[in-house]
Amino acid sequence: MIKVEEALATIEANSTKMPTKYIQASKALGYVLAEKVISPINMPPFRQSAMDGYAFTHSIRHQYDVVGISQAGDHSNVKLKATEAIRIFTGAFIPDNADTVVMQEHVMATKDSILIATMPEKSANVRLKGEQIAKDDIVFEANTLITPAAIGFLACLGITEIEVYKKPKVAILVTGNELTEPGKKLKKGKIFESNSVMLKAALQTIGIEKAKVYRVKDNLKATKKALKDILEKYDIVLISGGISVGDYDFVKEALLQNEVEELFYKINQKPGKPMFFGSKNDTLVFALPGNPASSLTNFYIYVYPAVKNRMGFSNAHLSKIVRKLDNDIVNNTGKTLFLKALYNETSVEILDGQSSAMLNSFAVANGLVIVPEDVENIKKGESVTILPID
Repeated sequence: MIKVEEALATIEANSTKMPTKYIQASKALGYVLAEKVISPINMPPFRQSAMDGYAFTHSIRHQYDVVGISQAGDHSNVKLKATEAIRIFTGAFIPDNADTVVMQEHVMATKDSILIATMPEKSANVRLKGEQIAKDDIVFEANTLITPAAIGFLACLGITEIEVYKKPKVAILVTGNELTEPGKKLKKGKIFESNSVMLKAALQTIGIEKAKVYRVKDNLKATKKALKDILEKYDIVLISGGISVGDYDFVKEALLQNEVEELFYKINQKPGKPMFFGSKNDTLVFALPGNPASSLTNFYIYVYPAVKNRMGFSNAHLSKIVRKLDNDIVNNTGKTLFLKALYNETSVEILDGQSSAMLNSFAVANGLVIVPEDVENIKKGESVTILPID
């Protein structure tokens, strides 16, 4: 049995990044850049008007003759005299010798002239060439997550293809003779299986939209065969249940018989002690506890950063925040505790229902409070570290 810190270090050392591929920028949502992106143009590529109004050369004059019009998409580079202005619209090209745009609300206009009632500052309402980004500047560094705004920015720069890390293919293997799929009739002695649905949803929050779910009965032969097929096809395998030391827990033996290298087994923590982590070739294997709260806790602490590391994120772990405790904590286990909690801007409350089988408190929690293994008591009002999970 190893410490939490040792488990995290082992996972990080073995969570190598996925290979890269080129992808259409418009379809790259949720992917992570594998190389920095350089701007091929200035943005904007010319001086633009930021307002509907009139472009002119700033002076002490207030009255100007209107000699033309510039709409978005036009390129009418009129040579303005000191006494002249042109009608201009938002996003339109500003003539080279104009330096200011006055808002249309601030002028009194006739057909052929304007009188500026409120004179703007020189250079007002002018978007400079390259103001947003200059040609050859870095658009995004490597390891940047592609968001909807990032896709829009790439499009406005004319960039249609980028290099990203592939997303890992993830499989979830569910074990347990007592489990029934939700929606089917629940027979006596059975319970509804929730872990696969829960883990798939958790994976979606970090960009893994599709995870294949497999189910197997509690026997060694079936578990070994199912794992053999899965290990050949997937980059990350999550196993739910069957990893403890009961008479019907065959997962660890089946993994070892499939030549999965054991990197650690059991962590000095509560909940979630009985977890196996191993690898075969480039496939990572997490055998998670069957109890739902334990399974989800270990997902957030261990699987979450491993998946994000493989996806190419530079900062893979959950963030940490500090809050004042609303109630006392007693830790007489000698283990690191991860306690379901509800925090706000100033404080945190440890929730009832900390059992490893209980999801009801997890469903309303927005964080996990960390109690180190060597800390026995934390009093109300003292500061604690929280992993936000909202």
